This record gives sequence, structure tokens and C-alpha cells, in this order.
Amino acid sequence: MAQITGTYNKSVVIAKSDTVNFDGSTYAANAATKAIRANAIFVGGAGVVVAVFPDGTIAPFTVLAGTMLPLQCIRVNSTNTTATLMNAMYQV
Repeated sequence: MAQITGTYNKSVVIAKSDTVNFDGSTYAANAATKAIRANAIFVGGAGVVVAVFPDGTIAPFTVLAGTMLPLQCIRVNSTNTTATLMNAMYQV
């Protein structure tokens, strides 16, 4: 899948959760309908972002305030995430 670059035309405030995805669904590897992934995450407050990707893998990223992470992920876990003021960014 190609990386999406450029501008975004939708933003959703991220509520950190270990179970609920950005679109309100819950992750299941065998789900018939997959969660809607963001095209990037904007981080307003420095810290660690624990991103969850569509296949269920998890990765921590240490970021500075004002960082745009070009990650296509479905959730930011609450556990171990210390960054604040995050928005899921979309191109729709």
C-alpha cells in the first residue's frame, strides 16, 4: 500500500483505548469488517505513542510535541501511551 502524503481533510480527537478503535469498533483479527485506519496521527504533547496497526501489531513511538506520524493505524493504546493532544488525521 502506498503512503498517503499531502493534506488531510478530516481530523478526529483520539481517545486512548486498549480495545476501542478510532471508528468505534473493537479489534478482532477475524472480523469481517476491518476498522477504518487513519492516514496519520498528529501529536500535540510530547511522549510515547503506542500505535495499533490493522493487523493487530503494536509499536511504540517516542515523539516531540507537534509531530505528525505518517502511520496508517486503527488505535492508540492507553497502556504505556504518555503523549497527549492527539488527533487521527484522514484523507477522505
